[in-house]
Amino acid sequence: MRIRIVGTGVMGRGIAQWAATAGHTVELADARPESVGEAIEFVRSMLDRAVAKGRASAEEAEAVAARLVPLDSPGKPGDDVELVVEAIREDLDTKAALFAELERVLPAGTVFASNTSSLPITQIAATLSDPARLAGLHFFNPVPLMKIVEVIPGAKTRPEIVETLTSLVRETGHRAVVVADTPGFLINHAGRGLVTEALALLEENVAEPAVLDRVARDVLGLRMGPFELMDLTGLDVTSAVIESVWRGFRYSDRLRASYLTPNRVAAGLHGRKTGRGWYDYSAEQPAEPPITGDVARPVYAAEPAVQNALAEAGARVETTLTDDAVVLVPTWGTTVAAAIAEHRLPAARTFGVDPLSLPAARRVLAVTPASDPVAARDAAAVLSLGDKRVSTVRDTPGSVAQRLLASIVSVACSIAERGIAAPADIDLGVTTGLGYPAGPLAWGDQVGAERMLALQRALQETTGDPRYRPTRWLTERAQLGLPLTAPAATL
Repeated sequence: MRIRIVGTGVMGRGIAQWAATAGHTVELADARPESVGEAIEFVRSMLDRAVAKGRASAEEAEAVAARLVPLDSPGKPGDDVELVVEAIREDLDTKAALFAELERVLPAGTVFASNTSSLPITQIAATLSDPARLAGLHFFNPVPLMKIVEVIPGAKTRPEIVETLTSLVRETGHRAVVVADTPGFLINHAGRGLVTEALALLEENVAEPAVLDRVARDVLGLRMGPFELMDLTGLDVTSAVIESVWRGFRYSDRLRASYLTPNRVAAGLHGRKTGRGWYDYSAEQPAEPPITGDVARPVYAAEPAVQNALAEAGARVETTLTDDAVVLVPTWGTTVAAAIAEHRLPAARTFGVDPLSLPAARRVLAVTPASDPVAARDAAAVLSLGDKRVSTVRDTPGSVAQRLLASIVSVACSIAERGIAAPADIDLGVTTGLGYPAGPLAWGDQVGAERMLALQRALQETTGDPRYRPTRWLTERAQLGLPLTAPAATL
């Protein structure tokens, strides 16, 4: 296939390397002609690196480079161009002008694709004389390594174009997911679950970013915590996506943006690229504080799961509540304060423990305004038995890991409920594009649909916040005994 790529910035270069490596002839064009040569040199450097690391032979690299064809103008006629991939700046008028020029010089059968990450495909297509020839083909950076591509049909896109683009992606070794033309498409939309809830936890002063990141990594198994991820991506980019998706879904409570980000963006606290974001990259990061409490202090827990986990680690577990024991209460969508009031527990020495964290490398201890500091340190020390790390957070409904997981699963269920993507594609897109340890629907199934429903109902009841309203997708499957990955009913 002969493919023309217009726009030779970071994404265009990556797409060119991807297509040429797969054996396609790739034309490169840009409004700034010198950028084309720079892009070809960049791709050559990536190919040389692959040779140096033994991932390709010199002959293979040279063959790939030979398939890169520089153009002096995006609008050069080309009767044999089968596909155009547009990767220019995110501006509707600019894209419309480009496609109008391409319609004049390329055959009617040439397929047009946009790599836009934020503009509706249907709105771009509406500027064409033939809107049926255009679809979205959304890659992720770095393109050769991020082996997932979203194929997005517009309202009038011909079905065979979707099939052509899907086959093209799969033939190159990448994974293709077909996604409805909605704000954020699939992966950017699904990613809002983690970061919006993390920002909500920070708004509520539950814990500092470093603590929230540790819980996300060590309890949920994420590769990066949400604040580390925002610093890597750039808060200016992340904040724009959060606002765009929230606005696009008519200010859905489930996707609510945070008041924390606009001022930080205005201050230039964008993350790694500016040297400072949620973390200061000009200084060494502070070490996690040591645990200094008394590991021999007796502990009382009414729940067998907590009793067993602590007893196995060597803790002094008491079966009756004494005057000296610290009390550990597992909560599920509720608060420690509510448990203290309901069961008349001693407020100064009663603490919450997130049941999700019990088997994990890190355990999470929740303190209340009534907590005695010495008792809190002792409770943390007891939880650390068995070579566990411990994070202490302020009491909040559901604690940290539960709220993050509930939001991740809830947003994915909302995507499935809206028919934006099939359940299998949602999980494939998220695991491949975001690197989560499991797809969000499959993750919810690991916990159990009924238990996830109980969590979300408890969060909604405890907080009164509609952002935690369970989706119909989750509610129905819990009631029917079906997994969250079960597809919608066929009509």
